[in-house]
Amino acid sequence: MTTGAGTGVQPPDALAGTLRRTELQRSRFSVPGREIVQVLTEIPEGVESGWHTHPGEEVGYIAAGTVEVLVAGRPPRTLHAGEGFLVPPGTPHNARDLGPGTGRMLSTYLVEIGEPLVTLVAPERDGGAG
Repeated sequence: MTTGAGTGVQPPDALAGTLRRTELQRSRFSVPGREIVQVLTEIPEGVESGWHTHPGEEVGYIAAGTVEVLVAGRPPRTLHAGEGFLVPPGTPHNARDLGPGTGRMLSTYLVEIGEPLVTLVAPERDGGAG
């Protein structure tokens, strides 16, 4: 299945009440059992995504704003528009918009077909720097 760019489809997921996620496109990947999902995430100033995981890699790019990205086992990173980030499969992570204004992230997920794109998890106690 492929969702065309600009459809504005809002996929239901565990983070839907905290931030706005717009699925831009979805297609099977060349690796069997995997699909590519591209999402624009908009996080209002001061809001966190909440600690969560994905069933595959996340390749992300900050399109606008300043976002603090916390990934379990890594030191926190403050990213600005034009910077990218990577999150390994199944790794807990959290994003918080530092403002001013709404942060926008473009993420491409290389995930297992049929699995939920987002699963909320318990917060990391050390802020991810462990």
